[in-house]
Amino acid sequence: GLSLAAVLTQSPGLNVTSGATPATRKLSAVSTEKTQELIDDAMRLVSVLDLKLVDHSKHHEAIQTVQQALLHSQQISGHYESPYEAAPVRLKLHPYRLCLIKHAWYVIGKRHEDAAPRTFRIARFKSLRMIDETAVIPEDFDLKEYFANAWSVYRGEQTHDIEIWFTPEASQIVTETIWHHSQQMTRHKDGSVTLSFRVDGMDEIVNWLLSWTGRCRILQPMELRSRVIAKLQEGISLHASLEIPQRPAKYG
Repeated sequence: GLSLAAVLTQSPGLNVTSGATPATRKLSAVSTEKTQELIDDAMRLVSVLDLKLVDHSKHHEAIQTVQQALLHSQQISGHYESPYEAAPVRLKLHPYRLCLIKHAWYVIGKRHEDAAPRTFRIARFKSLRMIDETAVIPEDFDLKEYFANAWSVYRGEQTHDIEIWFTPEASQIVTETIWHHSQQMTRHKDGSVTLSFRVDGMDEIVNWLLSWTGRCRILQPMELRSRVIAKLQEGISLHASLEIPQRPAKYG
């Protein structure tokens, strides 16, 4: 277990600290020769590749700043670059939690002027430091309750019961993964499958459904079907109007 943890925490995106490697090496150093060989073999023969995580190579310090702030109950301050803002904004947060969700690290925190905490992606902080002001973190804060039925990271205001039918060719692939904690599955005689979810908000699941284009049909709600169709039409229009640039001539 320690060997696997050591390998995992060395992976790009997860290697935000020294991870389990020091503890694994110390265990190996005080163990018998046979145990040392077992640990070394386990680390050599097990690999973690291509997790497709956000590149956090430049954000180790920011992640560790959040960790220290959480441990010492201190506030954090920095500049945050949001794709929805024209310029970076200055944030001062009471940090509640640090968590890895899907492919990126996030800090859940509350600004003094906000009524509720929000989710901030670590990689979007241009600067971040711990400040000498006590953070107020509610004792009853529950991360699962905070995200509730969000498809991924951002929770919408309205809850939707969603049913998606997948072709027989896609059924085995799509059922290999638990996509959401509310997932329910119904298999059909022709080999197809219907997956049902209860999701807060539609924005994130729309993007997921687009990746299954041609292999699924949205049964309900109709609003979700309309949104996916609109995105598909935008894609067709974008490709249809795109002029292919002339390639430069090759010279032998």
